[in-house]
Amino acid sequence: MTKNQPRTSTRTGLDPDTVVRAALELLDEKGADGVSLRGIAERLGVRMNTVLWHAKTKARLLELMADAILAGIPLTDLPEPWDERVAELARRYRRCLLDHRDGAVVVAGTYAAEPATLAFAEVAVTALLDGGLDERQAAWAFWTVQYLVLGLTQEEQALAASADEHTLARALAPGGHPALSRVAPHLEDASFDERFEFGLSLVLQSLRTAPPGRT
Repeated sequence: MTKNQPRTSTRTGLDPDTVVRAALELLDEKGADGVSLRGIAERLGVRMNTVLWHAKTKARLLELMADAILAGIPLTDLPEPWDERVAELARRYRRCLLDHRDGAVVVAGTYAAEPATLAFAEVAVTALLDGGLDERQAAWAFWTVQYLVLGLTQEEQALAASADEHTLARALAPGGHPALSRVAPHLEDASFDERFEFGLSLVLQSLRTAPPGRT
């Protein structure tokens, strides 16, 4: 290496995007537990220090992965009414998470203030403000919709990856929980699309009727 040659040229020509793509490929193959800096290095045929040069830490890698997942959300051709916009964004968010094995686990475990994440949040919060919500309502409503999407999608992806059957009915069989026994079939309902739309409709119905500052 010459005196004036950039140090990055010693890193085999890799860049953060290449590292993140390899990480997402590993995620889709092995799930969140199978993603490691060492595994990415082996996949790319480089030393682990080379991956660390770009990803810095496992936590930072997960932030970049989360942002790359959210980069797949289309932010154009949205409905004009604010509530329909919020609903469509939530649906696109969920589909994007489902496109990657354990996608919801990766995104839920980070707090990535990265370009794609911020772009999605900007469009979603704009829609909520357009609906007449004040600043706190818009911020908290944004989190509420995100929690619904992430929580439900994590459950859906975990169930799809597990060979275990639901155990709630067996646990309730001895009695002692009459209310839970009545609703047990619905608690174990795997109709995730319907459950998502139900939860989303409840959130939006509440927001449509909430006076400013009174949620």
